[in-house]
Amino acid sequence: MAARLAILCPGQGGQHPGMFDLALSDPATAAALAGWGVERAAGLAPQALPASPEALHDNRIAQPLVVAATLAMWQALRADLPPPALVAGYSIGELAASGVAGALAPAEVVGLAARRAALMDDCVEPGRPHGMLAVSGLEETALQSLLPAGALHIAIETGEASFIVAGLRDALPGLEAECEQRGVHATRLPVKVASHTPLMHAAAGSFRPLLETATWSEPALALLSGTSANPVRQRDQALQALTEQIETRIRWSACMDAIAEAGVTVALELGPGAALSRMLRERHGHIEARSASEFRSLAGLAEWLRRRCG
Repeated sequence: MAARLAILCPGQGGQHPGMFDLALSDPATAAALAGWGVERAAGLAPQALPASPEALHDNRIAQPLVVAATLAMWQALRADLPPPALVAGYSIGELAASGVAGALAPAEVVGLAARRAALMDDCVEPGRPHGMLAVSGLEETALQSLLPAGALHIAIETGEASFIVAGLRDALPGLEAECEQRGVHATRLPVKVASHTPLMHAAAGSFRPLLETATWSEPALALLSGTSANPVRQRDQALQALTEQIETRIRWSACMDAIAEAGVTVALELGPGAALSRMLRERHGHIEARSASEFRSLAGLAEWLRRRCG
């Protein structure tokens, strides 16, 4: 049976000072990246990122940089890849996935990511900072019972007992204490907005008109909606998916199941980071999933794909 390839586009969390280095080793990609307006959108040049990873976690910097790094890797690799069966994006990666699929031009994706980040930051009221917490080891019903109404919400589900909780930062210590009492693993995440929760309602409403004025093309690749795990094939579906995911739970576990159901045998995470490929391997062990960030050269990555995909 012929191999079927899926492309995975990550969200925030894996960004680092060298996240453009592999893609920039290709001169054609470096030239293309120069025309995407990344420095204008993020305030930082891809070739000169600060040495401290913490400096890259500010939302207005992280979102445009993550999508630019993802699209740069796709630009560097696409000529050496077989046609992917589908592309799926996690959080801001869903916007990058629209660029990978050819529905939006890279420069437009980078600009939209910057606007999206600014709108989400505007939802954080003065004196009421937001935060995120990864919780693993609790079923959803049990976790929901611990969340103070209106303050904390399940933002992302990555498994039957694995979730990302987001909301008001002042409410997180109480949840952490409850998790510690129950022997449940809980980890703070370096994200400063309550993405994918009702606290982002205003951002979703303001982002929709920006999407509507963007220049859309027919996607060359099948896309998955992060909130429903259903295929996205038309402009109106993409507009709806990219709007609702700002304020609605991401069902990444369902997306991974949809990838498996599509007959995917090989998955490549474009990076930065390797969280998506790790989660996919753990959930569907028959899929050989790796991240571009695991390779030292584009030639080595292309050779691995040739061996796996033929």
